[in-house]
Formats: sequence, structure tokens, C-alpha cells
Amino acid sequence: MNARTDLPALDAIRALDDEMRATRHAIHANPELGFEEVATSDLVAERLQRWGYAVHRGLGKTGVVGTLVCGDGKKRIGIRADMDALPIVEEPPAGSQRPWASQVLGKMHACGHDGHTAILLGAARHLAATRAFNGTLHVVFQPAEEGMGGARVMIEDGFFERFPCDAMFALHNMPGHPEGQLGFISGPAMASSDSATIVVRGKGGHGAMPQAAVDPVVAASSIVMALQTIVSRNVPPLDMGIVTVGAFHSGTTFNVIPETAELKLTIRALRPQVRDQLQRRITEVAQAQAAVYGATAEVHYERRYPVLVNDAEATAFARQVALDWVGEQGVIPHLQPLTGSEDFAFFLEKCKGSYLLLGNGTGQGAGEGGCMVHNPGYDFNDRCLGTGASYWVRLVQAFLN
Repeated sequence: MNARTDLPALDAIRALDDEMRATRHAIHANPELGFEEVATSDLVAERLQRWGYAVHRGLGKTGVVGTLVCGDGKKRIGIRADMDALPIVEEPPAGSQRPWASQVLGKMHACGHDGHTAILLGAARHLAATRAFNGTLHVVFQPAEEGMGGARVMIEDGFFERFPCDAMFALHNMPGHPEGQLGFISGPAMASSDSATIVVRGKGGHGAMPQAAVDPVVAASSIVMALQTIVSRNVPPLDMGIVTVGAFHSGTTFNVIPETAELKLTIRALRPQVRDQLQRRITEVAQAQAAVYGATAEVHYERRYPVLVNDAEATAFARQVALDWVGEQGVIPHLQPLTGSEDFAFFLEKCKGSYLLLGNGTGQGAGEGGCMVHNPGYDFNDRCLGTGASYWVRLVQAFLN
């Protein structure tokens, strides 16, 4: 896949296209799951050290932070990229030739973190070579974004005490939007992500004598249906809420009423108040419905990723950098909040900043960038590497000058 010269990129970054692509392919071929990104961290640390960054390792187990100070400016900016892969067997689309396909069965870069890392490395190299800014730059390579909260762990390990930032920024590729276009959302931009396990306890018995048992399957089925009313009848109609039952497990055979049934839920919201409301109502509904059938329900609720809220001022600044560089035609119009979740939200709880999107492409053919993330046929669009790296250069220089 060759770089498209009609996509925006700085000339100096365009000269790094082959290097960024090779880096991306090397990471893609050797995917590592959350907190296991040893080889990826080694690659990142070696490059940053070679280019003159002060390199710090160990935050969040496998995280890497590179710091570069230029001039006497007091402002400090952090740019973050995620490094981890997903536990998915890669299945490239028919006719797709990918010499860089995953060499590790059951693991693949199905979300584009290989591209995010290569983009930030390309920008970091150019910024170190030119040093055309006045202040402190932290390039942050984070582990374990995929459900394991690597950002939270880095913060708990003292990230902001060691690397204070006046603002932090990150990007994610987004299939379905034109390749190379940049997207910005002010305020709540990505949903919170919580999970719950509901254990319904009844009384086991013979399937032919249900009157002598308390059937947890019936009680759990009623809970599933009642849960669907929370969003439709409790959440304000103009707010977003999602309650999805992703798993229902109970019993082992056809003529035995089991003792227990188990439900597994994912819960999303775009407002902290709605997030709290969903937790409360799920617990109330589950316990009340179980009681109707003479059963009990235990709700084990885990608050995982918070709502990602982009700071209005930082987002306006980031958007203006894009407009000054690529104009309106290079910006995704009318971008709406996403119901997916992202642990960069933990950084934004502590520091103002913004999380933006980079269009990965709209086509459905091999290499056209339209395959959705977390799909076994997904691949990051290499044509976007230069645009993403160039944007980081422009943003850092604008913020630190």
C-alpha cells in the first residue's frame, strides 16, 4: 500500500512515509496484548532515545514516555498513542496480500494501535530533528487500552506527578470516514463503559416437577426483558443510554431446573448522571424481578471507563489547527459522539485536552480502510500515516509557540 500524495502531509513527514509504514508493519506482524507490549515498548524506547528524548519506562508496566524540552517555554503538552493488540485471529479479506499479517495466532492489531504508534513516532522524530517549538513535549505510549485501563494504571503509577501537562491530546482512526480527514467533538465524545454480572439464585429441581423448584431461568428471562425498559422509561429521551445483555448462562441438560442463572451486561452512557442512574436502576430491577419469582439476584457492578469529555477550549484549539492547515475540506463535518469507549478518558479527568478522529477510509475492498475496527479483516490504512504525523507536528508547534 503506497502513500497517497493527494492526502495532506508536510514534506518532511512525507519523506518518512516508508519508515512509518515499515514500523507499522513490524508492530502489526508482532501483536502484543495489554500489559504484554514488551517488544513494542523496546522498539519505541530505542527510537526515542536515538532521537534525543529522555526516555522513561515502567509506568503502567510497559508504558513508555519520551520527553523533549526546547527553549525556555513553560507550557507542557502530552500526545498519547496506544500500543496493545486484541485477542482476535486475523483473517484478511479474500484477495488481500498482507506480508505484515499477524505472526501470532489469536492476536492481531484489529483496532489500529499499530498505526497510532507509528504516527506518533513519525511526529516525534520530526519534532526532535527540527526542535521548532518552545516548551516541553511528552510523547506517551500507553499499554492496555483495550478494556484493561492502561491509562488509569499509568496515572496511578504517578504519570502526572512526573510528567505534568497543560493539555493532552490523542487520536483514533475511524473507518467509514474519508481517509485523512480529521474529526473533532466538543464535550462528551465517547461513552462510559461499565459491566455487570447478575447471578440469579433459585432452587434446583426436576424439570417435570417445577412446583417444587424456583426456576432461575424464568426469573433471569424476566430480568432481561425488564432491563430493556430502563433506557426507554427511566433515561431522559434526549440522553443516550445502552443496556445490553451479552451472555445468559444456566443449566446443563434438558430435564433439570438449575440452581442459578447468570447474565453478563455491558452498560454505556454519555453523561455521568445517566451512568449513575443506570447502575442504580439495573440493581433495583434485577432484585425486584427476581423476587417476583421467589428467587434472589446478586448484582456485581464494575465501573470501568468513564465518559470521555473533551475540553471545549482544547477542542476548539485542536480544530483550528486543522482548519488552518487543511481547511474545511479536511475536517469531518457534523461529527456526533460515539457509543464506544476509550480509556484516554482517565487522562482527560485529570488534565484538559481533546481526543480526535482520523478518517481511515470509506471503501469496502481490501486496503480501502472501510472495514470496522475489532473485525478480523481490519487493517490500518497506511495512506493516513503522513497526515496523522503531520497533524501532531502542527498541533505541538502551535501549542508550544
